[in-house]
Amino acid sequence: MNEYINLIRSEPIFRRLSTIQLIAYFGAWFSNVAIYTLLLEMRVSAEVVAFTAMLHFLSGVIQAPFSGSIIDSIKPKRLMLVLIAFEIFATLLLVFVNDISDLWLLYTLIFIKMAAASFYFTTEMSLLPKLLDGEKLQKANEIHSIIWSFSYTLGMALSGFVVFWFGIKMAFVLDALMFVIGFWLLYKLDIKVEFIKSEENLLQMMGDTFKYLKRAPHAVHLMLMHAFVGLTAFDALVALMVDKYYASIIATSLALGLLHASRAVGLVIGPIIISRWVNNKRLVYIFIFQALAIWFWAFLMKNFYMSIFASVIVGLFTTTLWSYTYTLLQKNIDAKYYGRIVAYNDMLFLSSAAFTSYMIGFLATNNYSLEFITFLMGLGFIFGGIYFAWILKSQKIKNII
Repeated sequence: MNEYINLIRSEPIFRRLSTIQLIAYFGAWFSNVAIYTLLLEMRVSAEVVAFTAMLHFLSGVIQAPFSGSIIDSIKPKRLMLVLIAFEIFATLLLVFVNDISDLWLLYTLIFIKMAAASFYFTTEMSLLPKLLDGEKLQKANEIHSIIWSFSYTLGMALSGFVVFWFGIKMAFVLDALMFVIGFWLLYKLDIKVEFIKSEENLLQMMGDTFKYLKRAPHAVHLMLMHAFVGLTAFDALVALMVDKYYASIIATSLALGLLHASRAVGLVIGPIIISRWVNNKRLVYIFIFQALAIWFWAFLMKNFYMSIFASVIVGLFTTTLWSYTYTLLQKNIDAKYYGRIVAYNDMLFLSSAAFTSYMIGFLATNNYSLEFITFLMGLGFIFGGIYFAWILKSQKIKNII
């Protein structure tokens, strides 16, 4: 923990960026709980719930092939301010979604909001290697994951109560206000990094990136490796669990908030416990532990209180998987391609998450049990561990430190 605190103290730009992320992520989860509460109150089908969850990721997939080239062509601060502005307006307009006839508006706004959020995230993650290196970069990625998890924990838990006491629309308004604060803090920040604008057009940059990936196949394998973490896209699954098992014993918004918050507790404390132990070889075991934790959750799913406990266990390994595989990619690519490779990496990760969300809805609609669906998600991490063991044997992968 002291290493994290020392890094935040010693790096003022990273400290301000982390503060902005904390505020933006915290605000985002208010609207997330409100959206799923709204859908369940509308009594929509499992397919609609899953499609909504898929949209949260699909927007990032569609814009990713172009976002990396744009990131390498525009100064990061200017681009990030524009993206936060999109998030502000897309979030605020959610107050006009009232019933099933407004689903088209909900879909459109989620698409815009999450495309901007994904673009912002990719921009920041391509900026970090220009600010930090080595162990500092690994710790920065872990801090980023902890911030996300902490915001997720507190945001989801509080938003459940906000929606319960003040209503869905108030959650949307609070979310937008959070983004306004984040915009102001970023506007006041002076980001001093070397920026060399590429003289190539977007198509030339994309072509150059594919040539680089052909020369560096290890980068492709590491991107696919990171994509396995997308199997933890549990939003649709949790919403269906609440609707099927818990709606009769607790308010929908409270159940959603508590389940997401409990998993996020594990996301926060996991890297604090595991990060010093994990290395390239031991990462295989983290994949296996993640699979076992998900199977444990499937076994206890019908009991609300035991499911909360199992959610914490599920979260313990996810943050470490995400941050370590991300740092490995950053460590093993050329600096010239940071923006573009990170964008393609996010595209694969979001594609995995979108596919997972879609399959949850598809399988649930075709009468497969939620326990069986959860078991399949855990099985994916077994394959992930086997795949990473093969990568270590067949590719030259640098250690993070």
